[in-house]
Amino acid sequence: MPAPQFKEIKQCYGFDEVALVPGDTTINPEQVNTDFTLRNFTFPIPFLASAMDAVVDTRFAVLLSQFGGLAVLNLEGVNTRYDDADSVLTEIASVPDNEVTPFLQKIYSAPIKENLIGERISEIKRAGAICAVSVTPQNTKRFAPICADAGVDIFVVQSTVTTAHHVSKSYQGLRFSDLCQIMPAPIIVGNCVSYNAALSLMKEGISGILIGVGPGAACTTREVTGVGVPQVTATMDCAAAREYHLQETGKYVAIITDGGFRTGGDICKAFASGADAVMLGSIFAQANEAPGRGYHWGMATPHTALPRGTRIKVGTTSSLEQILFGPASVTGGTQNLIGALRTSMGMCGARSIKEMQRVEMVLAPSIKTEGKFFQAQQGR
Repeated sequence: MPAPQFKEIKQCYGFDEVALVPGDTTINPEQVNTDFTLRNFTFPIPFLASAMDAVVDTRFAVLLSQFGGLAVLNLEGVNTRYDDADSVLTEIASVPDNEVTPFLQKIYSAPIKENLIGERISEIKRAGAICAVSVTPQNTKRFAPICADAGVDIFVVQSTVTTAHHVSKSYQGLRFSDLCQIMPAPIIVGNCVSYNAALSLMKEGISGILIGVGPGAACTTREVTGVGVPQVTATMDCAAAREYHLQETGKYVAIITDGGFRTGGDICKAFASGADAVMLGSIFAQANEAPGRGYHWGMATPHTALPRGTRIKVGTTSSLEQILFGPASVTGGTQNLIGALRTSMGMCGARSIKEMQRVEMVLAPSIKTEGKFFQAQQGR
């Protein structure tokens, strides 16, 4: 007699384990539509830049907005703690590896200057760009009115794991339904990886959800806590919650897959998993214009007691324009990401992101290695 199971383990999948099936009809890549809509905003490029100090400052936010995407500025980083954030970023990039974690803890222990919140938002708005900012749940009630007064366009509430109901003795819990009543801007909440958690958040009235716990290149949450779900499965489960919520309420909540991307192929698979947009960190950190000077570190890296990230060297590879639109000077799929997405949509017969979400996927763990002997030998 077999022993009874204590619990069942669900099989989950990441980007390397799946492949997209070409469509019965193909489309010219120039004829596909990659628009991403978030309430009253439409972005020609369905890419968001992560709210990390190595990825987004006010200048990068303006540049990505001009290209048609959306950058999210971290309101709890160096840009709101220091008047001269550039000099601090230069210091972070110059610290030796064995000293960087305590150095970051020291840098991020400086108090947030509330006057800088409005100033940074104004800098982005004055340049004619769409302004999105990110705060953690514990600071949302404090900073939301400042952001609203400054005219922020999109408000993101982000932590490693976010749920609609949080239990705490240290502070009064944040109710997203209340926040939606007082914040005129669309609200994105993250991060989340499960159907039930996503559905509960959607019922609060938010406009978008960030999907992903621990997949980022600079994140060590999975190593430190053991928590996380591979991105293909996480995206599919949360997209299922979106579809159910839409059917029940008529309201569409955007699914934004956040983290774990290395190539254009990964991005295409995220959309086929059900994403409306993707959030990129380390890929954008490699741009000439990124503020990290060739380095990347996560939001939880400088945590005073339990860092869940590390500074990594990603290098500076090309301009943001080349990363987005090419022409690609490398063959590994890390440049011309929009071209990769358009080509993939064309191959799969998807005219829009909504159609791309319905593209057939297959379990294919050999997709990157089948027949690639010589590429593997040469390191591409």
